[in-house]
Amino acid sequence: MSKGKTLVKNTIIVAIGKICTQFISFFLLPLYTAFLSADEYGTVDLLNTYVSLLIPLIFLQLDQALFRFLIDARKDESSRKTLISTTLLVVVVQSVIYLIFYMLIGKYINNQYKYFLATNVVATMFSNIFLQISRGLGDNTTYSMGSIVSGAGTVILNVLLIAVFKFGAYGMLISNLIANILCSIFIFMKLKIYKYISIKKFSKKSLKSLLKYSVPLVPNQLSWWVISVSDRTIITYFLGVAMNGIYSVANKFSSICISFFGIFNLTWTEFAAVNINEKNEENFFSDIINKALRIFIPLCLGIIAYMPFVFDFLITGQDYKFAYYQIPILMLSTIFNIIVSLISSIYIALKKSKDIAKTTIYSAIINIVINLLLVKYIGLYAASISTLIAYLSMTIYRYFDVQKYVKINIDKKFIFYSFIVSIIIIPIYYYRNIYICILGASLITLYALISVRSMVKEIITFMEVKIKNLKSSI
Repeated sequence: MSKGKTLVKNTIIVAIGKICTQFISFFLLPLYTAFLSADEYGTVDLLNTYVSLLIPLIFLQLDQALFRFLIDARKDESSRKTLISTTLLVVVVQSVIYLIFYMLIGKYINNQYKYFLATNVVATMFSNIFLQISRGLGDNTTYSMGSIVSGAGTVILNVLLIAVFKFGAYGMLISNLIANILCSIFIFMKLKIYKYISIKKFSKKSLKSLLKYSVPLVPNQLSWWVISVSDRTIITYFLGVAMNGIYSVANKFSSICISFFGIFNLTWTEFAAVNINEKNEENFFSDIINKALRIFIPLCLGIIAYMPFVFDFLITGQDYKFAYYQIPILMLSTIFNIIVSLISSIYIALKKSKDIAKTTIYSAIINIVINLLLVKYIGLYAASISTLIAYLSMTIYRYFDVQKYVKINIDKKFIFYSFIVSIIIIPIYYYRNIYICILGASLITLYALISVRSMVKEIITFMEVKIKNLKSSI
């Protein structure tokens, strides 16, 4: 119970920061679709895609390695200083080399937003690394506050620069840049990270250990990039940048679930790393994973069921209406993405980064091959379907592969019922008759309530015990 309470407590702390920003940003979709053309939105989305590609290539996933190694060094101040000093000094050198190189080749790039590809990569990396330091040190409150600074800054600046000053795509890119800088400054000062930095603390041995863990994560991250966002490049090349804007809008709805899950997964990954070597943890891990699925699968299917009622209110620009038809496929992809991520935390806890990379690379190849084969025939659907198949294949492989290390038992009966509900809800979604959609929404609501009833009972029982103990003490 104490471990479960710790996991819930940390999740709530992180949630405060994430919910306050992620979903405010999501509800700015009407602003984006009203003030930006599909071409502009697609261009910004594509540039952000390349930022997510360049970060692991340039910085070798050192932020992820630092987080994992700081967990083991929480009680050793000298080790913390060595790890943070070594990582930050290397990242500064990497940033300088990257900026110099980019300035040399920048004149050959014909794009009006090209210099944001340099500045936003560096700003995002430092924001990431300071956020990971706060997590690695166990300070989830500062992590949450840093997320609030970043998210709120993005939202406020987007409103000002897009709606008020009419900066268009420039407004979105400038907002992201400044928000990441503000996040870095806040965490740097809040945690007094300068106390951990010393050139004398640089350690080749620590760097070697960090790179041994992080380098195998690079192909893994690049493969995630292929699965998650390389679709944008293929869409832009074959279908045009406007269709990429439409696809990006469709993905915003699946990002609701990913954002909620990301809140939980941040604390789940840390929890798994701390407790992986404890005895009798297999049953507890299986229990947490099944409870997570009972929350997030109904959430994904619920978005599909309720989307016919809200889509036209959230998406005001006529250029984006075709996004409606991609949403169910992307929501199903999100379900498998969540299962994969839950299992991946066990690999991370065991420091099996090579296993993570191997399985993700296979799925990335599947994604890009299917996308290229189908894009000329079914257009935008090729990107959605290839993503779904890639995540499904990775889910199946990792579920069986992880059993070598930890025996995880997923509730197969619940998965079967979820499958039945999905094959009822999705045809209703496309049929789009208001009365049938109401029946579908009612079905999904009942399904969600049944899915979480056992957890509600546990919470009620826990509260009754607490109240009883409180009365006894009085």
